[in-house]
Amino acid sequence: MDKKKVAVPLVCHGHSRPVVDLFYSPITPDGFFLISASKDSTPMLRNGETGDWIGTFEGHKGAVWSCCLDTNALRAASASADFTAKLWDALTGDVLHSFDHKHIVRACSFSEDTHFLLTGGFEKLLRIFDLNRPDAPPREVEHSPGSVRTVAWLHSDQTILSSCSDSGGVRLWDVRSGEMVRTLETKSSVTSAEVSKDGRYITTADGSSVKFWDANHFGLVKSYDMPCNVESASLEPKLGDKFIAGGEDMWIRLFDFNTGEEIGCNKGHHGPVHCVRFSPGGESYASGSEDGTIRIWQTGPLSPKEKESSVPNGPSKPITVDEIGTKLEDLKVGRE
Repeated sequence: MDKKKVAVPLVCHGHSRPVVDLFYSPITPDGFFLISASKDSTPMLRNGETGDWIGTFEGHKGAVWSCCLDTNALRAASASADFTAKLWDALTGDVLHSFDHKHIVRACSFSEDTHFLLTGGFEKLLRIFDLNRPDAPPREVEHSPGSVRTVAWLHSDQTILSSCSDSGGVRLWDVRSGEMVRTLETKSSVTSAEVSKDGRYITTADGSSVKFWDANHFGLVKSYDMPCNVESASLEPKLGDKFIAGGEDMWIRLFDFNTGEEIGCNKGHHGPVHCVRFSPGGESYASGSEDGTIRIWQTGPLSPKEKESSVPNGPSKPITVDEIGTKLEDLKVGRE
């Protein structure tokens, strides 16, 4: 095998327990942001480009299994083993609302229009909370065959998907009727499901396999066997020509989407990799591990044209902590 250049990641410390979920915001006028969930019960917000810590969301009393940001990165949500999902102000860190459940909550996701929050967990049902009326009872979608592991929205919030911890497959539900309309069959339970930025593909990781499904016709487009059991996979969002996967061997591997050929392998974590995600511009990707760290890896040098198109206001330079603080203060003033 050819010698590959050794990648040196940005290492983000702060969590005291395993990092189990990562989520990037879309690119906003103030850059993009990365939120992480950990078994230490405190989600953390970072600058997505530099990895610099911005703030910690304090309030959960149990492991946090899932986290996300809304489209504008103004609100965050988290799902926890303390039987709650929480809605947070991403600028101040304050809890805006706590949604009580009857068992552990494993997954949460904002709708694309940011008006709804979808949750799932050990209760074997999906809940849709109206964030404009947070005290109103949620809509419940029942008949999940097992404990819910992942959730996501697609088709402009007309469809939701979920996978289970104890059975294979991804289930697609019609939001209006609450009925299950399709199952994407897999041999093992799906531990990661991601809808591509352009809405064309659903990327799943199950056992030692990464699969890509047509998000509109639901056919299997590609399936690749991995060198080990992988827990998470993510498709490059700009060109869609490569994907990453991470799992039990502690390495993050980069693959060619069209051929499945491994084109990169990043080593550095000291425990199994639980989550990997591409940044919204595709110039880097993050991994979270059992070792409690987040590592941000550069995808590779981008051409000047790619750099300009990856950020709305042209090429970007690294943002300092002071600049982040100033931007957040400006946002607070704007909202007030």
